Amino acid sequence: MYTPLLKDKYEKEIIPALKEEHQYKNIMEVPKLVKICLNQGVGAGVSDKKLVDTAVEEMTLIAGQKAVPTYSRLAISNFKLRENMPIGARVTLRGVNMYEFLERLIAVALPRVRDFQGVNDKGFDGRGNYTMGVTEQIIFPEIDIDKVNRINGMNITFVTTAKTDVECMSLLTKLGIPFKKQLN
Repeated sequence: MYTPLLKDKYEKEIIPALKEEHQYKNIMEVPKLVKICLNQGVGAGVSDKKLVDTAVEEMTLIAGQKAVPTYSRLAISNFKLRENMPIGARVTLRGVNMYEFLERLIAVALPRVRDFQGVNDKGFDGRGNYTMGVTEQIIFPEIDIDKVNRINGMNITFVTTAKTDVECMSLLTKLGIPFKKQLN
């Protein structure tokens, strides 16, 4: 059976390293990556429904799994927004798809970001989860630049079983996410 390289690395190298680093008594205490959630809001989708369909197609290509449109919950007259209007796309990755996406993100997509200095380390939520933003979807090689009619960004959330931000950061660093170097 196929297992991604990053999952093998996690099981063989990262678990023992984290167990030693944080002095966990049991191997089940070691934090692990549960899921990766991709979310893309399409603000102009209020006036043009095709933009949301395009966002869903692009998100499906990027994630390797079918994305679903998100719908508004409230009606806001200033934004010409009514209830249940499609306003974005989202997809949640688990298991093999999650590790494959993470490998592509680290090895291919992030190095293609212009003037890349590292991922910002301010996206932790205090409960062991991390959210980062990507400003352009064209950093992913699955997207054909010639067919893109609108540049959209997206949020990528890493949900872990870590209890603190420190544990989450050490897990994500060992998985290969390049955080910015601190100048102290």
